[in-house]
Amino acid sequence: MPGPLLHYIYDPLCGWCYAATPMVDAAAAAGIVLSLHGGGLWDAPTRLARDKLAYIRQSDARIGALTGQWFGDEYLNGLLGDDATVFWSQPTIAAVLAAGEVEPGAERRMLHAIQKAHYLAGLRVVEPDVLVGVAADIGLDRAAFPAAFAPDAAAEHINHTRGFMTRSGLRGFPGFVLENGAELVRVPHEDFYARPDAFVQALAGLSSTLSPQEEFIA
Repeated sequence: MPGPLLHYIYDPLCGWCYAATPMVDAAAAAGIVLSLHGGGLWDAPTRLARDKLAYIRQSDARIGALTGQWFGDEYLNGLLGDDATVFWSQPTIAAVLAAGEVEPGAERRMLHAIQKAHYLAGLRVVEPDVLVGVAADIGLDRAAFPAAFAPDAAAEHINHTRGFMTRSGLRGFPGFVLENGAELVRVPHEDFYARPDAFVQALAGLSSTLSPQEEFIA
């Protein structure tokens, strides 16, 4: 019987998804197959008021203190210090999907590369040219990647993900749903930031104890 499949609901521009990176990597290293679902935190190109940018900065400081994930100066004092910075999920999710088209299985690698470009280097990852450069940095073909980059397909993917979130009772990012055979169960993850090994142990426990009495997703 195939092993469990972990559905990961993410957004590249979600700070808590960036915080969850060690958990996701630990699950993959443990041999758990991952299926990524981009949810679209930012529906449209959005410029934020200074008070909202300040709120994000405070949230990121909390994330860093809790998880140890690093936020670079180019992000904190570059992107978050610039009123012209645009937040928009669709192109970043399109880039993750394009990576998988160019090289099957490269989605997680591309997601992490986008997160590093955004949160560490302070690059404007909503811009297609920047995403092409990020893809090239992880070894994806500079010609094949733009050809696979399809924002319209990303919009359809986002709508599908949101339907999955609604059915599973997920209201934010990140989210995890474990599929074991025909059964699906939500995975509480909030206690495992900065404890990726414990997250993997929790997944192992769920995969061995799923039963009809659990609250499954239809």
